[in-house]
Amino acid sequence: MSVDPERLSRVLGCSFRQGHLLVQALTHRSAPGQNNERLEFLGDALLGFVVAEALWKRFPDADEGRLSRLRASLVNKESLATLARGMDLGDYLHLGAGELRSGGHARDSILADALEAIFAAIYLDKGFEPAKDAILTLFSAPLDAVAAEGTLKDPKTRLQELLQAGRRPLPSYTVLDVAGSQHEQRFRVRCALADGTAVAEGEGTSRRRAEQRAAERMLLLISKETGV
Repeated sequence: MSVDPERLSRVLGCSFRQGHLLVQALTHRSAPGQNNERLEFLGDALLGFVVAEALWKRFPDADEGRLSRLRASLVNKESLATLARGMDLGDYLHLGAGELRSGGHARDSILADALEAIFAAIYLDKGFEPAKDAILTLFSAPLDAVAAEGTLKDPKTRLQELLQAGRRPLPSYTVLDVAGSQHEQRFRVRCALADGTAVAEGEGTSRRRAEQRAAERMLLLISKETGV
């Protein structure tokens, strides 16, 4: 673990009485000690309920099918990993040597599982309401960004709409590197604003995924700059 988990507590705005729960939540099964699999199981159920309740309140006229689609667009490995990256969660993970070498700290599934485990750790340490508050705080922007048709718009679309709303030119995407064999390629892409105010990079197993992740990081940069 490269960063003190107490720093993550401050990022979460949540001080743990039982610090070992946070450490466990950050420990992947490839590492020695108690891992986060059981916490991830509990956190997954907790997250699903809290998001379902939030959607139920926000969309009083939506039927079960639409609510299910909305929840699925918010609670999935890719969207959770996006939120985890916004917290630099990969810096706090405790991974085994093999996972460290293979870049496990940046893998969607590992980041998503750790985030769910953290929600469970908050619940076990402080109770339901603080855990619910932590989830709703983290999901406030995704919940606001849910599209009218019942899906969460992808990062490239959201970035484009944000820039257009501010009458700013659209960004450019440039492939910086392609590594690995033909069947295991990894792309690195740069997203740059046309006015030169910001640059962000993203990686993925396809050019599209790398562009989406670069757009995610650009959205985070803009959010930090504007406070939105």
